[in-house]
Formats: sequence, structure tokens, C-alpha cells
Amino acid sequence: MNLLKALAAVSSMTLLSRILGFARDTIIARVFGAGAFTDAFFVAFKIPNLLRRLFAEGAFSQAFVPILAEYKNRRGHDATKLLASQVGSALTLALVAVALLGIVAAPWVAYVSAPGFHSDPDKFALTVTLLRITFPYIVFISLVALAAGILNTYSKFSVPAFAPVLLNVSMIGATLGLAPHFDPPVLALGWGVALGGVLQLAWMLPHLTRIDMLPRPTRHFDDPGVRRILKLMAPATLGVSVAQISLLINTIFASFLASGSVSWLYYADRLMEFPTGMLGVALGTILLPSLAKHYADDSPTEYSKLLDWGLRLTLLLALPSAVALAVLAVPLVATLFHYGAFTAHDVTMTQQALIAYSLGLLGLILVKVLAPGFYARQNIRTPVKIALLTLFATQLMNLAFIGPLGHAGLALAIGLGACLNAGLLLHLLKKHGVYRPQPGWIGYFLRVLVAVGLMAGTLALGMGEAHWWLAAHFTERVLRLALLVGAGIAVYFAALGAMGFRPRQFARRGAE
Repeated sequence: MNLLKALAAVSSMTLLSRILGFARDTIIARVFGAGAFTDAFFVAFKIPNLLRRLFAEGAFSQAFVPILAEYKNRRGHDATKLLASQVGSALTLALVAVALLGIVAAPWVAYVSAPGFHSDPDKFALTVTLLRITFPYIVFISLVALAAGILNTYSKFSVPAFAPVLLNVSMIGATLGLAPHFDPPVLALGWGVALGGVLQLAWMLPHLTRIDMLPRPTRHFDDPGVRRILKLMAPATLGVSVAQISLLINTIFASFLASGSVSWLYYADRLMEFPTGMLGVALGTILLPSLAKHYADDSPTEYSKLLDWGLRLTLLLALPSAVALAVLAVPLVATLFHYGAFTAHDVTMTQQALIAYSLGLLGLILVKVLAPGFYARQNIRTPVKIALLTLFATQLMNLAFIGPLGHAGLALAIGLGACLNAGLLLHLLKKHGVYRPQPGWIGYFLRVLVAVGLMAGTLALGMGEAHWWLAAHFTERVLRLALLVGAGIAVYFAALGAMGFRPRQFARRGAE
């Protein structure tokens, strides 16, 4: 398996999903703007979306995939399928219970998630209603994560990567087709989320059947692998999800700020998810099964080389992405969202949050690459300690930054916390001898830095004044932004090519 090709396949599916996600958010911004209704929806959606990130891109995959890979490599197909069936049955029972509890306890969940809404009874009641509509999504998206873990272990990376497309299609359809039939119209978005979960799970099932790994319902949970997964999951939830927990806490802080603060942070986070998903999630997805295979085969040298490959690729692609997001904050926000009820003030506020987030983008992506370095080895304790320290430090930064910077201070704390998390993970991987950097890192870093500087200068010179982006028509914005992005990409990779970078240098085979 060529890992670079696998990365390209997953990233292309993620790109399609992100494009539709931007189309979805543009439509939502145009129809609903940024105010009380969208604040209520984004708080309600944040709970199941947090679960999506924890499971699909976090704790469940980190606990499930290494053990499933071990079974596949050492115990054969029948034992692997039995493990998947027992885990799937136990997970379904637990999820149904959680969803029912969430529906009943929705007022309490709303109060904990956004206590500032309690002073506005209508806004609080709408949040509760939306929570009750969206809670069943947790069941479906978590089962999608189970299916994704199985398919990724069998190197079927593109199928799970395509699934989020269906959620975006469902939400776009609900906004355009169902919203006029609801009072208030934003309730249609909640139903769009629920339907999106059903569609994603339906998409996965035939692909599991083709590899004869469709889990079967069972009342038995006696396989030792089930207990090992459960043992790993609890601490892994915290260990790989610090940024998401911080985002949830940020919502609590933001609920006390000016109306629209939750929405400004959401739209900025959506832009951040573009490179995070295309690179961080995609790299973590393809690295974990291969790292687990190298660990099972007792190949520490190949394990270290694979981590080094992932880190070099992350620096090569994440650093220019972070700089481009900061430089092009106004063009991006204006082009994607500045329509209808989304005002120039909303653009400025979202820009501030996006610039703050971009300072931590490299850290956010590195965490997704470095965490598998521990979890593939079934090492839970070390990342959990780092996670606790990072979470504590992030909240101290929240308190320090929220006064002078408002909602942008909350975004900055998230980014800097992720950098701290990544730095500690990297330090301990090196200290324990798990990761030994390959030669040439200093020269590699300097060449990337030069190329990023040339790209940043090109973008800054080409973007012009902010007021043009606020006044221009949609077509003008899109064309100019496309030219800017194309020019930035061309300058960056031309500079890298002039300094000796070649695509074949990043080709690597993964564990079969």
C-alpha cells in the first residue's frame, strides 16, 4: 500500500466533504445569519459533533483500530469478525441508552453547554428542542466510526472519508427545502443532522458486507479484546480530545459574550477544519493501522521512520496552510459567508477568531499525527497526562485572553494549547526512544520556511484592501480568491522545487 496515494485518496474525499461543508455553511449563513437562532443550533449541534470528533477521529479509533489490527494480523478473519460483532453490539446498546438519556436531560445539557442562554428563555427553549432532535445522531455517527475503523484496518480508506459528504447534503437539503415548513425555520437543520447520520451508516454497510466484516448482533461480550478496548477508551477519550473539550468549554465562555460570539467561533473553526481534516485527520487515519502493524511485528526502526515521514509531511503542508489562513482571513470569510444576514461586522469578528486559530493550526495537526505514535503501542497513560496538563493550561489562557481579546482570545487559547500538547508528545516520543528523527531536519525546516515566506508575500500583495472583499459581488470574490490561492500554491511549490524538493522523496509503503 502506497501511503502517499492513500493520503491523496482520503484527502480528496475530505476535500469534497469540506467543499460541501462550506457550501452548507454559506447557505446557513445566508438564510439564518449569525444570531440567536444560529447560536442555539450550533450549541445543539456541538454535542453530537463533539461525539463525532471523539469517536470518528479520536478515542474510539485509537482504542479499536490497534486491537483490531492485532487480531487481523495474528488471529485470523473469524476471530476479527467476532471481535467486531461483540464491540458493535455493546456499542449499540450503550449508544441507545446515551441518546435516550440525552433526550430526557436536554434542558440540563443545554444549561451546562451554554449557561449564558438561560437568561433568554426563548433561546434556551430552542436549544433544548434542537438538542432533542439531534441527539439520535450520536447513535448513528458512532456506529459509522465503528465501520470506519474496520474499513481502515482493511485499507479501505476512501469509503469512510466519503461518508461526511452525505451529512452535508442532508443539511443543505434541509435548509433549502424544509426550513420554510418549520417554525422557527432553524428546526429543519436539526432534522437534517439526524437524517445525515442515517445516510452515513447506510453508506457503510454494503462495503462492510463486501469484505465479510459486517458485525452481527450478539448477546455475548466475553472476548478479551472487548475488555481491552473498553479499558483503552476511557483515558483515550481525554488523551486525544483536549482541543474538542476546550472548544466545548469555549462555548460556555462565549455564551456570556456578545450575541453572535458562538457563531463567529463556529465559522472560524469550520475554516480551520479544512486543513485539519484534509491533512491531520487523513494522516492519522492512514498512519494508525500501519503503526499498529509495525508494533505487532516488533519493528521499532520502521515505526520511527513512519512517524518521521508523517511529521515531515505535516510541516510541508500544515505550515503554509496556517499562514495562508491568517493572511487570507478576510477574503475567505467574505467569499464564503458575507451574504444575506451575515454582515460586515460578522466578517470582522470571524476574521479575528480565524487569525487566532491559525496560530495553533500546526499544533492541532501535529497532535493528530503524534497521538497515534502512542496509541498504536497501546500506551494510554502518557498522552492522558499530557492532555490533563494541556487542558489546565488552556483554561488559564482562556481567563487571561478573554478580557482583552474577547471571543478571539478563546480561539487563541485553543491553538496555543494544541501547540503545547504537540510539543510534549514529540518530546516524550523522542525521550522514550520511540521516535528517532532522521537526518537533515534543520535544512528541511529552513527550506520550508523560505518557501512559506515567499508564498505569504505573494498573498499579501495580491489580496488588496479588505473593503473590496466586502463590496465585491460573489463571482468577483470567487475568481480573485481562486487566483490568489492558485498563485500562492504555485509560488510555494516552485520555491520548494528550486530548493530540491521532489514528490518521490515522500513516497512510502505502509504495512500490508
